[in-house]
Amino acid sequence: MLAIADPDLDNGPRTDRSATMRMCAVTRQVRPIDELIRFVVSPQGEVVPDLKRKLPGRGMWISASHQAVAEAARRNQFSKGFKRQIRVTAALAADTEALLVRGVIDALAMVAKAGQVVSGFSKVEGALEHQGRVQVLALIHASDGAADGIRKLDAQSTALARSKAENSDQAREIPVVTVLTSEQLDLALGRSNVIHAALLAGSASKTFLSRSQILVRYRMADDDKTAGHTAKNTD
Repeated sequence: MLAIADPDLDNGPRTDRSATMRMCAVTRQVRPIDELIRFVVSPQGEVVPDLKRKLPGRGMWISASHQAVAEAARRNQFSKGFKRQIRVTAALAADTEALLVRGVIDALAMVAKAGQVVSGFSKVEGALEHQGRVQVLALIHASDGAADGIRKLDAQSTALARSKAENSDQAREIPVVTVLTSEQLDLALGRSNVIHAALLAGSASKTFLSRSQILVRYRMADDDKTAGHTAKNTD
């Protein structure tokens, strides 16, 4: 259990840096911090998500799910936890998701700046064909992309994984990320009509994958209503 006097609040971002578990103020379950979102109170008295866990002041932790954040707002959990009247917008859950999306877009832009992504069907296909000379960490498809192109590239990556695993017990599956729309991919990569991309090895790529997974968890932790916005492994 957590060794803090008030289980609903931490003591600030510079304390308990080694803590890896926190209690969700809504579910009362102790979970890894990667499965939670920290919220703080702004100087204007409004609750805001602290996605990077660096904002000053005491923080409240909520399970990283749209439903949990919406429930916390509906039940006035923030005012109860912070023990004072807090302004909470009705759109807090949606606003938090928008910030998570923005974080994924920014991470992909850094990937592009580092030269760790190729985009366009033919370039992605070429990267898969030359896997080994270049390491494809994941395939990225626009969530609103045509199914045929997505299916073809996914099938190619699966076939590639299986062919390289003929002498091993298990194929290395290439993750598929579909958390962003084509418009959002355009924004991140600085070009138009991006539907397919291949994520190449590098430190910036790892940040993008981590943020994508957090967004997937936020959208899908409670139900399956966000089909089409998944980050998964192909079979």
